[in-house]
Amino acid sequence: MTGSGSLPDAITRALDALGTGACLLDEQGLIIAVNTRAEHLLARPASELIGQDAHALLHRTRHGHPVPRAQCRIQQSVPDGPTQQGEDEWLARGDATLLPVAWLATPCHIGDRPPATLVLFHHAQRPEPNAHSAPATGRLTELERLALLAETTTLLTSTLDIHEALRRLITLVIPRLADWAVIDLIMERDEVDRFAVAHAAKGTVAFREDLQGPMPPVPQESQMPLSRALRGVASSFAGPETYQGPPDSGIAVEQRRLFEATGMHTAIMVPLRSLHDVLGALTLGRADQPEHFTPADTALLQDIARRASLALENARLYQRQRKVAETMQRHLLPRLPRTPGRSMTARYLPAPDASEVGGDWYDAFTLTDGATALAIGDVVGHDLDAAAGMAQLRNMLRAYALSQQKPPSKIVEWLDRATLDIAEVAMATLVFARMSENNAGQCELSWTNAGHPPPLLVTHEGVARYLTDGHGILLGVTPERVRPDATAQLPPGATLLLYTDGLIESPGHSLDEGLERLRRHAASLAHRPLEPFTDELLARSRPPDNDDDVALLAVRYEPAPPS
Repeated sequence: MTGSGSLPDAITRALDALGTGACLLDEQGLIIAVNTRAEHLLARPASELIGQDAHALLHRTRHGHPVPRAQCRIQQSVPDGPTQQGEDEWLARGDATLLPVAWLATPCHIGDRPPATLVLFHHAQRPEPNAHSAPATGRLTELERLALLAETTTLLTSTLDIHEALRRLITLVIPRLADWAVIDLIMERDEVDRFAVAHAAKGTVAFREDLQGPMPPVPQESQMPLSRALRGVASSFAGPETYQGPPDSGIAVEQRRLFEATGMHTAIMVPLRSLHDVLGALTLGRADQPEHFTPADTALLQDIARRASLALENARLYQRQRKVAETMQRHLLPRLPRTPGRSMTARYLPAPDASEVGGDWYDAFTLTDGATALAIGDVVGHDLDAAAGMAQLRNMLRAYALSQQKPPSKIVEWLDRATLDIAEVAMATLVFARMSENNAGQCELSWTNAGHPPPLLVTHEGVARYLTDGHGILLGVTPERVRPDATAQLPPGATLLLYTDGLIESPGHSLDEGLERLRRHAASLAHRPLEPFTDELLARSRPPDNDDDVALLAVRYEPAPPS
């Protein structure tokens, strides 16, 4: 039995004594404990489970696709939900297979710890995925072929993740059409990668990792079936005898090894072609199914490959855009200054379903009089326009702050007027602060808040409070209005936390609940060094169903001891 934190010994012994899989989930649905039986059933050691979002890591449909949170009955029991039970869940095991389970989830109160959810589960025998539409012979009626093509289009075009699209393709074709499916992809510089070698085994899809990985290059002169498919020339049939002669390339050697390892007696290889390029090849093979492929199978598989290629091309274009966005984001986020007596760190987590770039930002820099300027802001949007608007705001803020030794409110008033001329900024919030030492040698923070969540101040003793003064409306709404300033003193060892709303907002919970959750976790971590403080706070406080990006800037006041 393994858990996070210090669970009572009686609880750990009780869970390990159960004859079924058991795990404890915290308020956010993160796994805090599992028993030995659960590790065995999930084919995952406790180290891969503890601290993970149970829903995102484990819950799948019968076809291996992620389950929407809103449709997951187990998730509805986290925490303090009604006791639920059922036999309609599939869990992703560590060996890439699916485990059908019967389960029960119920609230569990453990002493003075926050509420938890106890989930009990065991293996439930049921028909294999796709069995309702996957004849053992691989022969499909015309209606079943049309249904398969429609399902291919629906499933593959509903994701922009290349690996997820390819996994869905595999579950669509085996065991309906074959025992084995092999996907080879053409990567950058025309290198070939054997992405997957999968086969139907005991109602699940299993992968042969020893047969996957980098492949030799595609020779232009080779007339072997896979080489032709990877050049986009044609679809071809093949069998073990195809590769028995002297190999004409390294790919032929790998193909001989593939047929020997899988026992396939017949295979068909079709190109994965987009409008502009060859993306790779799909191979279907039969070992247990006795029938050989027919021309009708070729036509069906080519139709599937065309649909798959369109989905893969869209996913590749999306990933290229995301790579551009990631590079842009790295250059937009600043390096933090090194200031005596003030240590600082920052984190940025992109929105999971966006292009990895957005309008959340932070900044910290040294002013001409030696004070430290701190900023956190949010431009509405998750696209390059939001990032461009964010960059313009940040650069103007720096220019005003460095050229004018004025209170934060005056700097933001100038920024108010300037935002009217920035087309990319539809709506934005901001906290701008100035940290310096006053005449008494104390650390003083002055700030103004333009519609942003309030800063959080945490003392070394674990007293956490929000700095709610100095609050005004959003940027650019009424640029003629005078903005307020507020001041506070930071005691030695105190940590100032500036953050964006992605850290506290989540569907189904109020903003006050999110603020209270952040305050409690920050107070409990007050003695941690700054880097682990920030990482742990982010892991504990960010809602698991958050679909927004998060920026976080933490500053700790650590004055040098008097000489």
